[in-house]
Amino acid sequence: MLFDSHCHIQFQGYQDDRNEVILRCRQKGVKMNAVGTQKNTSKLAVELAEANEDIYATIGLHPIHLHATQVDEEESSFLSHEENFDEVFYDELAKSKKVIAVGECGLELYHLPEGVDKEKILEKQKEIFIQQYNFALKHGLPLVIHVRDAYEEQIQLLQFLPLDKGRQGGVESLSTAPALRVRPSLSKEGNRVEGVIHCYSGNWQQAQKFLDMGFYIGFTGVITFPARKTNPQPTLDLLEVVEKCPLDRILIETDAPYLAPQAYRGKKCEPWMVEEVVKEIAKIKHLSRETVEETVYQNTLNLFTKIVGNH
Repeated sequence: MLFDSHCHIQFQGYQDDRNEVILRCRQKGVKMNAVGTQKNTSKLAVELAEANEDIYATIGLHPIHLHATQVDEEESSFLSHEENFDEVFYDELAKSKKVIAVGECGLELYHLPEGVDKEKILEKQKEIFIQQYNFALKHGLPLVIHVRDAYEEQIQLLQFLPLDKGRQGGVESLSTAPALRVRPSLSKEGNRVEGVIHCYSGNWQQAQKFLDMGFYIGFTGVITFPARKTNPQPTLDLLEVVEKCPLDRILIETDAPYLAPQAYRGKKCEPWMVEEVVKEIAKIKHLSRETVEETVYQNTLNLFTKIVGNH
C-alpha cells in the first residue's frame, strides 16, 4: 500500500482529468493527502476527501499567500493573493473527520514580493505560523511544514516553541513564547505536537535538528533528479539525508501536480508516481522496495492518526 502524503489533487491543474487521475491512483492502490494552501484550496481538499474514501485533507495557509506575489515555477505561473489565517473558517473545516493535519504552513524566502522588506515578510510568516501551530495544538493535529530557502529560520522558530500538546493555551506571538522549550520525546507518551518537513531539500545537519525535535522528513521526486553539473552540491546533500535518515522517520510524497519524478519529467505529476520515490529510497538505502513501502506506510499512519480506523 502506498500513501502520497502530500499532493494537491484539488488544484486547477487537474480540472480536466481529476477523476481519471484518481482512478489511476486507485488502480495502483495509492491513497493520498490533498493539502490546502489557502482558504479555497483547503475547502476543496475537504470536499474531495469527503467524497472519496481513499483521499484525506490537510487545511492551512501557505506562506506565499501572505503577500501578493508572482510565482513562477516550471509547471505553473500565477499571482498569489494576500490572505490572513481565518481561524473561524478553518475551525469549520476541521470538523470533518477526513482532516488529518494543518498546513502547509511554514517559512518561504524563495518567492519574495517586490518592494517589501525581507525581515517584515519573515516576521509576518512567523506570526502566521504560530497561529497555525496553535490551531494544530487546539485540534490535536500534526503540522505539514513548508520550508524553502529558510531552513535555519524555521529551525530556530521551532526550537523557540513548546511542542508539548499537554500545555494549556497556545503562544500568542514570538514575544510571549517561552524562553525554554519542552524537548519532545520520540515516544507517543509525550503527546507532543508532531509534523513533517515537506519536500525536504536541506542538508543532513539541518535534518538532524528536525529529527531531534521529533519531526518526520518528507521526500518527493526531487530525490530522483540528476545533480546539476554547474552546482551538484544541493543534490549530493539531499541524497546524504535520504541515506542517513532513519527509515522510520521518512514519509513519501509527490507534491503533485509539481515535481514529477525523473522518469516522468516534462509531464504533469500524479500522486501514483510516488512509487518512484519508494524505488529511489530503496536504491539509496540498499533495502527492498517492499521494506520501504511497508515502513513508510506505517509511518504515515503513526503521524496522521486521524487515518486510523479508515485504512
